[in-house]
Amino acid sequence: MARGAIDYGNLMHRAMRGLIQEVLTDVAAHGLPGEHHFFITFDTMHPDVEIADWLSDRYPDEMTVVMQHWFDNLDVTDDGFSVTLNFGDSPEPLYIPYDAIKTFVDPSVEFGLRFETQEHEADEAEVEEAPFAEAEEPPQKAEVVSLDSFRK
Repeated sequence: MARGAIDYGNLMHRAMRGLIQEVLTDVAAHGLPGEHHFFITFDTMHPDVEIADWLSDRYPDEMTVVMQHWFDNLDVTDDGFSVTLNFGDSPEPLYIPYDAIKTFVDPSVEFGLRFETQEHEADEAEVEEAPFAEAEEPPQKAEVVSLDSFRK
């Protein structure tokens, strides 16, 4: 029986989501080590995202959250994670499935992952040195893992 081509794009995205799950599982158990902190940009329109109505009204397409000084109730599952974050003085619970994540950046070590949106070729990622300017404080540039370098 003939098999199709190896789908490196999907395999890489699954591996990248597994990396995020492993990092967040460790943080849930032990807290953030040292200067590590995360900027996580996600698609607020993803059907499984759970955020307060006022947040989805304010961020109708995507939103960047920061996990750094204060977060609570971090619960990591195979499909996503829930966390309570402070918006002003208002703690809000969020649920973010891994499939909704667009970028995951740890500026303390210049590490970043970028997931391409469905508007582009399916499961395509780019390599670039990119600042992520939507966060509350400007993070440093992050090296982004690329799938294109593996393609012919």
